[in-house]
Order: sequence, then C-alpha cells, then structure tokens
Amino acid sequence: MEFFDHLRTFLQFTVGLITILNPIAAAAIMVSLLTPPISNQELTSISKKTTLTVLIASLLAVFLGDLMFKLFDINIHSIKVIGGIILLLLAISMIKGEIFESSSHTPEEHEEAKEKDDISIIPLGIPILFGPGTFTTIVIFKSSAHSLIDLILLVLAIFVSMEVVFIVLKNAVLLDRFLGVTGVKITTRIMGLIVGAIASQFIVSGVKTLWNMY
Repeated sequence: MEFFDHLRTFLQFTVGLITILNPIAAAAIMVSLLTPPISNQELTSISKKTTLTVLIASLLAVFLGDLMFKLFDINIHSIKVIGGIILLLLAISMIKGEIFESSSHTPEEHEEAKEKDDISIIPLGIPILFGPGTFTTIVIFKSSAHSLIDLILLVLAIFVSMEVVFIVLKNAVLLDRFLGVTGVKITTRIMGLIVGAIASQFIVSGVKTLWNMY
C-alpha cells in the first residue's frame, strides 16, 4: 500500500510539472525563433542547454525557493493561494490557446528573441519553460514533501520532466510539422485543464488552512 502511495505522489509531481512546463508549446515557440534550415545538431545543442538551464533552476527552487519566503516571513499557505492564482491565469491562457502568453512570453519578447544568437537560456529556458508558474509549483510541491522519500520523489520527478522536455525540444521540427498550430493549441488546451485543476487545489488548500488559522 505504501508503494502505491509513493507511486501516486511521484505521478502527481511528474504530471503536474510536465503540464505546467508545457514543452510542446515551448517547442513551437523554439521553431518560430530559429532561422531555417534548422539542423539536427542545432536542435540538439539548444535542447541540451535549455534543459540544463531549467533543471538547474528547478533544483534551486527545490532547495532554496522556500528560504526566500521564510526570509520575509511569508506563510507557505499564502504562497499556495497566490501560486494557485498565477497557475489559474496560466491555465485560462492555455485553454484559450494563447501559446505565447501561456509561456510568459509576449509577442514583443518573441520578436526581440529572434535577433539573439543563443535562445537556449533566455528566453527559451527562462521564462518560457521556467516561469513564475513553474517556480511556485515546485515550491508548493516541496512544502507537501513531508519525508525524505517525498523529497527524493520530487527531485526524481524533476529529472523525468527534464528528460521529456529534452526529447520534445530535440524533435521540435517533427512535432511542429505533425501537430501544426492547431495541434499545438489543442494539446495546450488539454494541458490547461490539468493546470487549472492543480491551481484550484492549491487555492482551496491555502484558503482553507489560512481561514482555520485566523
């Protein structure tokens, strides 16, 4: 029974992270930022740098993210509420099929990014993949890790999520051809529903605890 509890926790962490990262939308943005013809070597290089950037940022969020809130004496349940609201706004944007907005990336930043030689760290890694939604989600997941095993499962979920991100980005051109704009928007809308459900849980949990406290 304990094994299945750990498995459920791991799946919750992994599915939550993958949906919020939304690598398919990031892959579509990545293709739009690159100048054709796009070689496999270029895709692999950018995918590795981007994945490493998001991995490092995610691990820093796990081990140092909550310290920042403790420094300002901010209750984790307050973070759940505001984090849930951020995710809810993100989910609404995703459900509407707004690919660029759902990745915390404006059209103006999109045009500016085209002029950069290396897009792997900024804007692809941060803020498209690792934005406020990803950061708050990881911090909240960390707060729900009540044992060393839960913490290990969260770190493992991050590594699995990064592997998914790398595979999707590496095959960005193929996915773009296969899915097209319509396919990417449909996938993003489905992910938006999951993100919205996670956001609702964060908000309800945070408000309920704060209400009981005060």
